[in-house]
Amino acid sequence: MKRICVIDGQGGGIGATVIKYLKEAYGESVELIGLGTNAIASVQMLKAGANRGASGENAIVQTAPTADLIVGPISITWANAMLGEVTPKMAEAVTSSPAPKVLLPLTQESVVLVGIVSEPLPHMVQRIVNETIKEVLPDV
Repeated sequence: MKRICVIDGQGGGIGATVIKYLKEAYGESVELIGLGTNAIASVQMLKAGANRGASGENAIVQTAPTADLIVGPISITWANAMLGEVTPKMAEAVTSSPAPKVLLPLTQESVVLVGIVSEPLPHMVQRIVNETIKEVLPDV
């Protein structure tokens, strides 16, 4: 069974949306782990249907290397993003994980991502579920 780690912070709304769509598409054929930079984000992902959840730096550092796929906003790869919730160790664990990363181009940081078309979150998540995951994990 493939392990998909969804990582989010602050209120966990992005992660909860991703978990909800993944759960609808894949049911129990994948293990969905909601990793929050804080407890509120983890709780929201668990409520959305994650199989397991944890929060904080150590949870992300220990779990990211075991993932088959990591999904989250692009800022999970940036040290000190999300008002400082993403620690340098968290960002390093995510980027160093051998798992493919599917990153949503959503950020509150003062960064401009050139060449990205602005779309509503549900449209981006549907694309992840219907296309991108099948490309990076074809045996799911």
